[in-house]
Amino acid sequence: MKSISKLILLLSIIFHTHSAYAAENGVDAFFGTVNGYMADVLFYNVLPEAYGNMPFIVGWLVVGAVYLTFRFGFINLRMMGHAFRVIRGKYQSADDRGEVSPFQALSAALSATVGLGNIAGVAIAVSIGGPGATFWMIVAGFFGMTAKFTEVTLAQTYREFRPDGRVMGGAMEYLSRGFAEKGMAGIGKSLAVLFAVLCVGASLGGGNAFQVSQALGAVQNEVTFFKEYPWVFGVFMAGAVGLVIIGGIKRIAHAAEAIVPTMVFIYLSACLWIVISHAADVPAALTMIVTEAFAPTAVAGGMIGVLVQGFKRAAFSSEAGIGSAAIAHSAASVKYPVRQGFVALYEPFIDTVIICTMTALVIILTGVWNAPEHHALVEASKGAALTAVAFGSVISWFPIILSVSVVLFAYSTMISWSYYGERCWTYVFGERFSMVYRIIFLMFVVLASLISAGNILDFSDLLLLSMAFPNFLALYLLQGKVSDALKEYMTKLRSGELDRELSR
Repeated sequence: MKSISKLILLLSIIFHTHSAYAAENGVDAFFGTVNGYMADVLFYNVLPEAYGNMPFIVGWLVVGAVYLTFRFGFINLRMMGHAFRVIRGKYQSADDRGEVSPFQALSAALSATVGLGNIAGVAIAVSIGGPGATFWMIVAGFFGMTAKFTEVTLAQTYREFRPDGRVMGGAMEYLSRGFAEKGMAGIGKSLAVLFAVLCVGASLGGGNAFQVSQALGAVQNEVTFFKEYPWVFGVFMAGAVGLVIIGGIKRIAHAAEAIVPTMVFIYLSACLWIVISHAADVPAALTMIVTEAFAPTAVAGGMIGVLVQGFKRAAFSSEAGIGSAAIAHSAASVKYPVRQGFVALYEPFIDTVIICTMTALVIILTGVWNAPEHHALVEASKGAALTAVAFGSVISWFPIILSVSVVLFAYSTMISWSYYGERCWTYVFGERFSMVYRIIFLMFVVLASLISAGNILDFSDLLLLSMAFPNFLALYLLQGKVSDALKEYMTKLRSGELDRELSR
C-alpha cells in the first residue's frame, strides 16, 4: 500500500507541475548547444572523409573489444557451451552469493539491450550501408561478447554487499576499488562518480524518455485515443513500471525473466515467417550479405563505409563496453566471478548476432532497403516505420504485432535501466535516497508522453556513449585480474574440481 500511495502522490505532483515544462523549446535549445560540443569529441571522425564517418567512440569500443578477444584467446567461442550449462543451473552451489540467479541477471541485462534499436537501427544501417553492413554487424557483435565477459567478471570481482543485503556492483565499484589497488585511488573514485552521473542521465533519457516516446508513436498509429490523450499512455506506463521497479532487482529480474523470452519469441516468430515466405531468396540474400561486405556496389566509402555502418549498429545495440549491463550481472548469485562472465557472453550473441541479423534479413528479403518509394523514411531515420513496411508487405496485420513488440521492448528496457540508474544514484547519494531516484524516474515516464524534446533525447544518448570512456579504461587496466581469475577457473574446470563441488 505504501508503494501505491507513493505512486499516486507522484502522479499528482506531475500534473500540478508539468506546466513548468511549457518552456520546453528553450530547454531543448540549450541541450542542442551542449550536444554540439559533446558530439565534436565523441563523434569525431577518425577516418578520411572519402571512407565515410567512423565516430571516435565507436572505434574506441570496437578496437577494445577486438583486443580483449585476442587477449583472452577467443573466450567467446571456447566457453559458449559451458556458459549454457551455467544458465541451465548445473553449477549452482551452497557457496553462491547474490540476489538473483545467473539466468535472471542475463534476462535483466538483455531486457535493457534488446529494444527499439533492434527494430529501427538495423533497418537504417542496412539502408545506408547496404546488405554488407549485416556481416560487419555480426563481426562486431562477436567481438563485443568478450567485452561483456570482461566487464561482468570485474563487476562480480569487485561487487560489495551492503548491510541490507543488496549488491552494489558495476563500473563504479571496479573503477574505484580496482584503481585503488593500482595506487590510483583518487583517479578511480573520480572516474567512478563520473560514470555514475553519466549513467543516471542516460537512464532518464535513452533508458526512459526515448523508450516512452517511441512506444507512444507506435501505439498512436493503432489506437487514435492516445493521439488526443498521450498523457494517459504515460500514466499507464508509469504505473506498470512503478509496480516493478519499487521492488528492486529481484522483482525486475522476475519480470524480465518472463518478458524477455516472450517478446523475443513474438518478434523472431514474425521474422521467421518472413524468411520462410522468401525461402527461395534466402541463399541469394546471404550471398549478398557476404559479397557486399567486401565489394559493395553503391555505398559511400566502399568497404570501409559498409564496415562503419555495421560496427556502429552493433556498438549501439549490444552496449558491449559501455558498462551498463555489468550492474545487473553483479547481482547474480555465483561463486566464481568468471562464471557470470561466461553467462554474459550470450547477451551480445542474442541481441546482435541473432535478433539484429533476423531484422536485417527481413529488410533485405522484402527489398525495402533500396526501394525508391521508401527513400524518405531512410532520410528521416525512421527505421521502425521502414521495418513495419517490410513486415506489412508480407503480413498485413503485422503493424499491430509491431506495436505490441515496441511496447514490450520499451517497457523491458525501462525497468532494467531504472535499476542501472538507481544503483548509480545510490552509489553517489547513499541507499536511503534510492526511492527518490525511482520517483524521479517515474516522473520522466509521464513527462516523456507530454513533451517532444529531440535534443534532450540526443543528449542522453551522448551520455550513454560517454560511459564507455571510464569503463574501458578500467577494462584495460584490470585485464590482468580477469586473466588470473580465468586461468584459475579453467584449471579447476579441467581437473574436474568444479564438478566435484556439485556432489558435496
